[in-house]
Amino acid sequence: MKDRFGKINNGSAAVLLAIGAFAAGFTGYVLLDRANHSGKRAGADYRYPIEELAKIDPAKILYRQVGTAIETGMESAAAIEADWAGNFYVAGDRAVAVFSGDGSKRRDIPLVSEPTAIGVGEDGLIYAGLSDRIEVYSSDGQQVSAWAPIHTALLTAIAAGKTDVFAADALHKIVRRFDKQGNPLGLIGAKDPDRNIEGIVVPSPYFDLLIAPDGLLRVVNPGRHRIEAYTFDGYLEWHWGRPSVGLEGFSGCCNPIALAALPKGGYVTCEKGLVRVKVYDEEGNLVGVVAGPDQLGWQEPLRVCEKPEDCISRGLDAAVDGQGRIYVLDQSKNVVRIFEKK
Repeated sequence: MKDRFGKINNGSAAVLLAIGAFAAGFTGYVLLDRANHSGKRAGADYRYPIEELAKIDPAKILYRQVGTAIETGMESAAAIEADWAGNFYVAGDRAVAVFSGDGSKRRDIPLVSEPTAIGVGEDGLIYAGLSDRIEVYSSDGQQVSAWAPIHTALLTAIAAGKTDVFAADALHKIVRRFDKQGNPLGLIGAKDPDRNIEGIVVPSPYFDLLIAPDGLLRVVNPGRHRIEAYTFDGYLEWHWGRPSVGLEGFSGCCNPIALAALPKGGYVTCEKGLVRVKVYDEEGNLVGVVAGPDQLGWQEPLRVCEKPEDCISRGLDAAVDGQGRIYVLDQSKNVVRIFEKK
C-alpha cells in the first residue's frame, strides 16, 4: 500500500436513532489533526480563526452555479445521484425524485420507508437504500426486486457496477459487496493486519463510496481523512488525503462526507463544518474549489468539528453527470445547486 497524497499516491426514526448512537459512541474520539498529530487535545483556550479559514481565494473557485437553486420539494432529502445522460435523482421523504438536467421533475418513485442512500447503474436501474436493505427500480419507476434485509445496518451509499453492487454500511464501518441479484459476496474495509488494512473509522453517519473508472472501488474513510482504493475482493491498493484545516486537506473529526467522480478523471469531495466542495486530481492533489459557504448560501454556523456531535446539522452530498456538471445537494435546505466549470 502506498500513501498517494502529494506523491503517486436523516428523516426516519431508525436513522435518527442511528445518528444518536454514533454521537453517543464517539464522544471520546481523539482529533488527530491537532497538536502535530500527537493525539492530544488542544487546551480550552485554543481557537480556530474560523473567519479566515472560511475565506476562499476567488482565484481558486473554478466553478460557477448554473441557474438558481432547485427545490426538491422534500422535507428531508438524504442523497443525490446523477446519470451520464444528465438526469439526477434525489432520495428522501419515502421517495426517489427523478429530475432532468434543467431541474424539472420527471417523476416520483414511492418507497415504503425513508431512504438513506441511492445508486444508479449504467443500465438505468435505480438502487434505493432503505437503512438496512436495498430495493431496485427500473428507470420508469417499476420495482424490479427487493433484497433481503441486513441484520442491523445503516446504508449510506450505493455503487452499482456491471456485475457487482457495493453498499457502505456506516453502522458497521464496512463496505458490503453483492451480486446483481442481491446475494452477499463479501465485506471490504474491516481491520486486517495481514492485508495492511487499518480499518475504516466512521465517527458520524457519513460514509461514501464509488466505482472509479480504473475498476477499483473508492471508499471514503472519514475518520482518517482520506480516500482509499480497494479491489473488489478487498485488497487495499493505496490511499490519499490528510487531516488539515487548510484547503488542501480535510478538517475536523470526520471529513470528507461525500465523494463523486469526474468523467475526465479526478474527484469531487464535500465537507461539513467548514462547508466546502472541492476537486482533486487522481493523485489526491487539490485542483480547486467548486463552492464554499458563500456560493452555497450557507447560513448555519461554520466550525471545525472536534467531535461528531459538534456538527449534528445536515450536510452536503454531490453527484456528477457525463458532462462534468456537479450537482450539490444541500440537506439542510433540501435544494440542489448545479455547478459547471468557469
